[in-house]
Amino acid sequence: MNAFAEPLDPEATLRVRTAWISDLHLGTAGCQAPALLTFLREVECETLYLVGDIVDGWQLKRSWYWPQSHNDVVQKILRKARKGTRVVFVPGNHDEFARRYVGHSFGGVEVVEDCIHVTADGRRLWVTHGDLFDGVVQCARWLAHLGDAAYEFTLRANRWFNVARARMGLPYWSLSRYLKLKVKRAVSYVGDFEAAVAREARRRGANGVVCGHIHHAEIRTIDGVLYCNDGDWVESLTALVERHDGRLEILDFSGAATRAGADTAFVQSAEPLGLKTS
Repeated sequence: MNAFAEPLDPEATLRVRTAWISDLHLGTAGCQAPALLTFLREVECETLYLVGDIVDGWQLKRSWYWPQSHNDVVQKILRKARKGTRVVFVPGNHDEFARRYVGHSFGGVEVVEDCIHVTADGRRLWVTHGDLFDGVVQCARWLAHLGDAAYEFTLRANRWFNVARARMGLPYWSLSRYLKLKVKRAVSYVGDFEAAVAREARRRGANGVVCGHIHHAEIRTIDGVLYCNDGDWVESLTALVERHDGRLEILDFSGAATRAGADTAFVQSAEPLGLKTS
């Protein structure tokens, strides 16, 4: 029986086999909750992976910030779980408090350290947040927290900038993303991170990896390993999805940050290997 003969959510306009989202950073002013809610309304999936940094525990320890829109996101995810979507939560460094609950399920949401996802065409993808391959997070946590504070300041400045852009009818634009792409050292860091995660996926016998952490959505092959990063919901506003034939795509919801019901853009894709018949 086709599980999607009738949409589980009448609002959904896109039905896929699997979706991955990470780095929501709920609990911070930088979280683009309206765009995230648009994604959760419009995309229906059999399995939804929450690939870390869903709730920003670091920021909430500094100061409490939890508007209704962030509560709406949590309620929408729980509603999907109640309606039959399998929801799997892989904690990251900002919500590392959840790692003590690995192996438990809350409201239909499974908490796991990491996991293997098998695509419709038989590829094995290792799903991990990725912070374990970040030398700064692992070896200099004070520097990671300092960088996080500076990052939050940049996001606050960016928010005022985008208020002005919205008044002029211009789409959302990320200052922090622009700065990171322009700094040579940051680009080198991204490359090192991607290579390290891909190497570990190969060591584990996987065909590829799905991760988050660095807020840079991408699908590419690294030394024969498929590397997929689903991006984030602070800067790029992207998600990774798997079609029912195994094809992987990155969805761009950045237009929804300034207007409701915006069309999605398919910014990158990886073709399936071919459906298996046995």
